[in-house]
Amino acid sequence: MRYSEGTSSNWLMCVATSLLLAGCAQTIPEPIERPLDLVGDVPLNRATQTPADYALLEVGVEIFTAPQKESEDYEIGDWVFDEIIQKETQFLPHLLKNTLIDSNQWGAVRVIPESDPSLDLFIRGEIIQSNGKTLELQIQAFDSSGREWLNRVYADQSIQEEYPESTRFTLDDTFDAANFVEPFQDIYNRLANDLVEVRSNLGEQVLTELNLVTDMLYAKDLSPDTFAASLQETEDGLLRIDRLPSLDDPMIARVADMKYRHHLFIDTVDEYYQTLYDDIQPAYVLWRRYSIDQLTEEETSREEAGSSDYGNSSGFLSLSQRYDRFKWSKIFEREFTDLASGFNNELAPAFLELNSQVHGLTGTMEQQYREWRGILRRLFELENSDSATDSSN
Repeated sequence: MRYSEGTSSNWLMCVATSLLLAGCAQTIPEPIERPLDLVGDVPLNRATQTPADYALLEVGVEIFTAPQKESEDYEIGDWVFDEIIQKETQFLPHLLKNTLIDSNQWGAVRVIPESDPSLDLFIRGEIIQSNGKTLELQIQAFDSSGREWLNRVYADQSIQEEYPESTRFTLDDTFDAANFVEPFQDIYNRLANDLVEVRSNLGEQVLTELNLVTDMLYAKDLSPDTFAASLQETEDGLLRIDRLPSLDDPMIARVADMKYRHHLFIDTVDEYYQTLYDDIQPAYVLWRRYSIDQLTEEETSREEAGSSDYGNSSGFLSLSQRYDRFKWSKIFEREFTDLASGFNNELAPAFLELNSQVHGLTGTMEQQYREWRGILRRLFELENSDSATDSSN
């Protein structure tokens, strides 16, 4: 029996399609999951009474970072998700800041673009993994003397039920920020509790000197030559007070005045970051909900692909099921990528506003921050010059 050329081509096409679909169904790679030390359920250690003044350290939570992929590791569309990670680096620090404030254990807590010599304690974070289901952060905390407080990984996982049921907010169904509980709040609670534990182990004398180190470090940042002898580095690399200016030295009053002005500025910077946080929170929460839905769908696909009922039959019904699942998952994947792109576009105006002018400065928030510190240095030098001129007269 001879087949026509068209019949033969159709038959070969069906065979090729069957092999392709069978391969897609049977070779879905199982993701390699690293073992995670999850923080579990963690209640926040709240102070019932305000701690002593020496313990009320001023805290700066720096904008987080995220590891950059190597160029050869990039796949089509990856840049969309990289943009989201970069937005998370500015969103997640606020969750930590709000937790520290809620604990009533610290002085002023601010989100800052980079390290600041006028603050006592700094927290840096790197986003290792963030997909709505799992959050993994590498956190480092150190004080103004250079002493390391924390350097560890914090991780936890969430479930779909911890996100809003509705995925479409309207005027009648708005995002309830006041009653929304952050799915990964236990991470921030654990981190805050760990910081309190480290502080309690340092004692009053160390913390009192730490406050003085911060004052002199900021003075040295304003005028390195004038305050060069005030601090000394120990053998273990920590800064300690070597010599303090006299309390009636007018330069100390000028340093305090500059520090006050600087803190007004970083308060404004923190307010800008807070506004950004408030603006993007609803969209970000929905994004994470979509993300965890996508991960759940992928897990379902792998389970079905690995089942004996699903993958071993060569019948037409099994092939149709595999094709339907493959087609649906591809549609879901494309929609997920489109959602990611839409999320970035939705948040673009908020990030543009963040980098607008603060007190007449220009550039990114980081550039404005450095420009402001430079202005204060020049102003301090000018005031000192005027004071010296007046004294000579």
